[in-house]
Amino acid sequence: MSRILVLDAHPDDRSLCAALAERYAVGARSAGADVELLALRDLDFDLDLRRGLRAEQPLEPDLLRAQASLVAADHVVVIAPVWWGSVPAVLKGFLDRTLERGWAYRYRDNGLPQGLLAGRSARVIMTTDSPGWWLRGLMGDSAVRQLRRSTLRFCGLRPVPATRIGPVHGSSAEGRAAWLEQVADLGRRDARRTPRADKLMPVVRVPAPVPDVAA
Repeated sequence: MSRILVLDAHPDDRSLCAALAERYAVGARSAGADVELLALRDLDFDLDLRRGLRAEQPLEPDLLRAQASLVAADHVVVIAPVWWGSVPAVLKGFLDRTLERGWAYRYRDNGLPQGLLAGRSARVIMTTDSPGWWLRGLMGDSAVRQLRRSTLRFCGLRPVPATRIGPVHGSSAEGRAAWLEQVADLGRRDARRTPRADKLMPVVRVPAPVPDVAA
């Protein structure tokens, strides 16, 4: 059975992204996958990497649980809107904080990076108000490239196909229904893929027990 982690990276639970995440999960489950749907807006964590990479910033419990979910997954799906050629702050903060150096990636002695989440695949689904020719031809597809190449592939996940949904602004109810069915079909197809047997298993940080102040 394939284990799929779906990251809903839209701040609004009434958004098209949220609906797409739900529908993808339904499609994947109908094909037999074990699916965890994680809405980043519901997590309690500091979005900012306060001191960059100069000092350790302990992960909040929600991020520790997210790391455990990433380790357990065979396939990771990121669903987000394109905002200003990039992604929402909640997704950027989640990636900055969760994909720690030494956990999601490391640098070899020769200076080249090694992705420590290798053996997993991923998919990026992005909504946009811009037509595809504008995003890819004039804007360089910056948000998709950031997620696929500079983040997911950098950490070892591959392949990482991308699906672009849009233009959303001014879309009809029929068009949105078609997108929902398209994404459900992607979920069914991804669920039928055989999980890879070469997964690397990063160490999952275990939070220290909370002291009993009443003791």
